[in-house]
Amino acid sequence: MLILSAIIIAFIYNQLKPTPKLPVFQPSMVTADLVDTTVQYIRKYHKVKDFKLVNQNGDTITQKDYKDKIYVADFFFTTCQSICIDMAKSMQTLQKKFKNDDDIKLLSHSVTPEIDDVPQLKKYAKEKGVIDSKWNLVTGDKKQIYNLARKEYLASKTEGDGGPYDLVHTENFVLVDKEKRIRGFYDGTNPEEIEKLIEDIDILRLEYLPEDK
Repeated sequence: MLILSAIIIAFIYNQLKPTPKLPVFQPSMVTADLVDTTVQYIRKYHKVKDFKLVNQNGDTITQKDYKDKIYVADFFFTTCQSICIDMAKSMQTLQKKFKNDDDIKLLSHSVTPEIDDVPQLKKYAKEKGVIDSKWNLVTGDKKQIYNLARKEYLASKTEGDGGPYDLVHTENFVLVDKEKRIRGFYDGTNPEEIEKLIEDIDILRLEYLPEDK
């Protein structure tokens, strides 16, 4: 009887236990120095707007390439010799983990587009073993990249005394859902945070399962 009761209790608990769900981040929830002042007040409905950039193969990349995809975004530059090294390793970990999963993609934006042209990105991609169908390294108009970092992904700081669109990229990896909403921020230099990101991707997937499953 005790064993049967334990089984029944466990069954009831599993049926009643709510499915975990990730928060939806808004600009007002993020540290102020990572968010442009023009969007800091936004408390709901924030989504990553469309963009038009160029990847390591010279192909134009827009939100259409990420339609119905969960993706991880970050900001880097190819000549960075500090945190970018560990960030690239973390992106490689994610690429390997989700290599055969078409629902998951990666997107890395260069914050030095004047240096990171297509040939430079292609060279870097080869060095890092980038799978083109999984991971886009993108460059383009500096103002657009600044706006993406500060107004859309909420993930970079300004230079302060630099030019109007100068950035200090952070170690942040940004998890974006299929509706282009931000669902999490992670330290791309920390293996434990990357494990948490992988777990959160699995949690996020649950939102897209048919209701009868």
